[in-house]
Amino acid sequence: MNRSSLTHYAWLSIAAAFATIGLKGFAYFLTGSIGLLSDAVESLVNLLGATIALSMLIIAAHPPDEEHQFGHSKAEYFASGAEGILVLVAAVGIGVAAVGRIISPRSLQQAGPGLILSTIASLINLGVARILLRVGRKSNSITLEADARHLMTDVWTSVAVIGGVGAVALTGWQVLDPAVALAVAVNIVWTGYRLIQRSVSGLMDTALSSEEHQIITGILDGYKKQGIQFHSLRTRQAAGRRFISIHVLVPGRWTTHRGHHLVDEIEVDICNALPGATVFTHLEPVEDPLSSKDIELDR
Repeated sequence: MNRSSLTHYAWLSIAAAFATIGLKGFAYFLTGSIGLLSDAVESLVNLLGATIALSMLIIAAHPPDEEHQFGHSKAEYFASGAEGILVLVAAVGIGVAAVGRIISPRSLQQAGPGLILSTIASLINLGVARILLRVGRKSNSITLEADARHLMTDVWTSVAVIGGVGAVALTGWQVLDPAVALAVAVNIVWTGYRLIQRSVSGLMDTALSSEEHQIITGILDGYKKQGIQFHSLRTRQAAGRRFISIHVLVPGRWTTHRGHHLVDEIEVDICNALPGATVFTHLEPVEDPLSSKDIELDR
């Protein structure tokens, strides 16, 4: 998928954020529920996060240049990290508001219409989150995945808030409203932590997943049957791009032409199995003792 086309989905997230902010804000205006207020605040965070995501996706789609010869894909990690921080800030704000409402309880008004509005907003977020998650996984975009998971957190937040407000309307126990808001804040903290953790891992050049590593080794095992050896396999993930480096050991009697065609074939096989991969190969004679001395090079 063309990386520049991913910005369309960021615009979809922004549109959904505006819609849900309006619906949830009006629901809070009708009911006075601190739980619904916490839900509206999280939608505001969604808007900020989606805006940052759009900016970073635009940067990440830029082709490599002289100053960034491996591309700009890592910009996506900044979007994910920023959204994680915004989530944590929102959680603190919700927690403070909930504690204040526990200290000074307030009865709810027009719970029915408020719950209907919140339900509509949640369905919008659910639909958009499913789209973003599907596209994010397909295109290996951590930005869209982070936005999708944040929206899904918002959906579950709304479910909890709707349940809390409904329980207050049925039982008259006003403390249930801020109690649900506090539970929402704790859940949001966990989401923010995971977003930040994944962003840091990406910026630290984390290796490919074990599943992807097995795909690579499976391809190489097929060549070992031809008497070819490999070592110094190194991998790293950079948002939508994968970088793979490997040393290929062939019989010393081979010509440069034959060796070159072999490594080209290996690179093509890996790229077909892992779209978006950039493969670097280093050709060495298997009989030369110097070939084994660089196994631990830069490791």
